[in-house]
Amino acid sequence: MAARASTAATGSTNPSGAPGGSPDKDGLPLAEAIAQIPGAAEQREGYERDSFRHWIDEDGDSCTTRAEVLIAEAVTAPEQGPRCSLTGGSWLSYYNEAEVTDARKLDIDHMVPLAEAWDSGAHAWTPERRQAYANDLGSERSLVAVTAKTNRSKGDRDPAQWMPPAASATCTYLADCTATKLRWSLSADDAERTALLELAEPCADSVVQFEPAA
Repeated sequence: MAARASTAATGSTNPSGAPGGSPDKDGLPLAEAIAQIPGAAEQREGYERDSFRHWIDEDGDSCTTRAEVLIAEAVTAPEQGPRCSLTGGSWLSYYNEAEVTDARKLDIDHMVPLAEAWDSGAHAWTPERRQAYANDLGSERSLVAVTAKTNRSKGDRDPAQWMPPAASATCTYLADCTATKLRWSLSADDAERTALLELAEPCADSVVQFEPAA
């Protein structure tokens, strides 16, 4: 089973079952981290979801990326059957503070949606790098298990257009999005940067630390 590396990016709250941890002493305050995201206009031309091959079994253990995230984020561990089938278990969808006991009701959300990643620089990547992005188990910030309802409500939208419905999720979500953009050297347009900074105003205690993707 592939291990998920921890990358600290904490909001003022860190719900049980959601990614997080204690802020690293060398992390950046959220507003400063947002300011480090490169600025650029978005480019959607040419985007196809199939440009990002996702839910692969990178280490050959029969568990796809989706299953790896579900196992890693479970509040109560599910039982693993043949070919990594999962039964039982429980999860907390931090976007809407919902407890889920059926993995089939969860989606694995790309913190920065695939189309938004394309807009923000991934259009210039190789297919191999897009695959690595879509299956990023090297940081626990990049992928998160959430209810299908909230993931599909979000769609391809960035924080200027969509935020999680639970107020408790705001700072964690902003830190996660920022850490992912910095990890992958993705850009933000003016509308997104303005929204991020405005939304981050109540998140003075939020700290972001990231490792650049290989």
